Amino acid sequence: MNEKILKQLEGYETVKADMETAEKYGADFNSEKGKVLEYIHRLHPATMRLKVSRIIQETPSAKTFRLVSQDGYLPPFQAGQYISIIFDISEIRTSRPFSISSSPTQTGYYDITVRRVENGLVSNYLLDTVKNGDTFESSGPCGTFVFNPIIHDSTMVCIAGGSGITPFMSMIREITDCGLDRTVYLFYGNRELKDIIFHEELTRISNDFLNIFYIPVIENVSKDFTGACGLITSQLLNDTLKKHSNKSFFLCGPQGMYDFCLPQLDHLGIPKRKIRQEVYGPSVDIFDYPGWPKEIKKKDTFKISVKGRSAIKAAAGDSLLSSLEKNKILVPSICRSGGCSMCRVKVLSGKVFQPAGVPVRASDKQFGYVHSCMSFPVEDLEILV
Repeated sequence: MNEKILKQLEGYETVKADMETAEKYGADFNSEKGKVLEYIHRLHPATMRLKVSRIIQETPSAKTFRLVSQDGYLPPFQAGQYISIIFDISEIRTSRPFSISSSPTQTGYYDITVRRVENGLVSNYLLDTVKNGDTFESSGPCGTFVFNPIIHDSTMVCIAGGSGITPFMSMIREITDCGLDRTVYLFYGNRELKDIIFHEELTRISNDFLNIFYIPVIENVSKDFTGACGLITSQLLNDTLKKHSNKSFFLCGPQGMYDFCLPQLDHLGIPKRKIRQEVYGPSVDIFDYPGWPKEIKKKDTFKISVKGRSAIKAAAGDSLLSSLEKNKILVPSICRSGGCSMCRVKVLSGKVFQPAGVPVRASDKQFGYVHSCMSFPVEDLEILV
């Protein structure tokens, strides 16, 4: 501001005198310049360099990858958070988010646990190709699927399906490591007994700790199986919990689990404010998703004109983000589930399908921006990346 104008402000001379005194007698912090920003970047790095130090076979279809820092330091994280790892596979550069399954009390490494997905580009690469010593670049810890003692009840009802067990494993390990005053009821659904990740550890923990209740639920069971069978129903929840008050409900798993379990919680009268669910990416088969235009078939392809670049072809069942990556057009992304908004692109013309519940900001809707990870072309498009 112009000094002539400043002099007209009330108290100018007093403030100026105070500044001169501070400059004369105050401490010199020039040597500390930049250290605050350096510390912030250490706690919240934009990128990390990680190396695989150990691979643990959890089940026939799942492995845990133990990742250590190549920079000598791993930032702290909250149980339930994830990291997004970048991969270069068959000339495709892509990323995937993985919940950290190790405890936040373990500062020497992050564990991520990966289960095979049918025709999964990244899961198949990790399970079949990656070996000890391989290196990756990733984001820092992200996500809000965490326990907050201010708003959540001390009794957690955790409902997991498949690899959705990973954030809950981190939470349970932290509770038992630190002796936290928190009770967990874990309902863990799988199709086969052999598919259960961490089954032995969870069984041991539930036997050793009075505040951890582990309820595996199996769809296809043998005659001698004595545990819970079928799906995680309101009846099973009611019989186990007895009372629903003073409990917070957390869900993590595939879309089919949400489609089934959320109505079960509604049937029990659980308020929506008591329910937290982790974003988990698009449905494996978007064609079966409610609202998908039935005239669009799996064989259909569309022309995507990217402003300032050449046009590409996109399959109807591929998200915009996947189609762009397959054509070597890089878009920043972290969660790949429609939650973080990092992968926004602007639709200049044409139409996309977005599953219900994608939290697109009102301003983005107004100006035509969509989350490319959860947007599927249903006609030819022109977009701005």
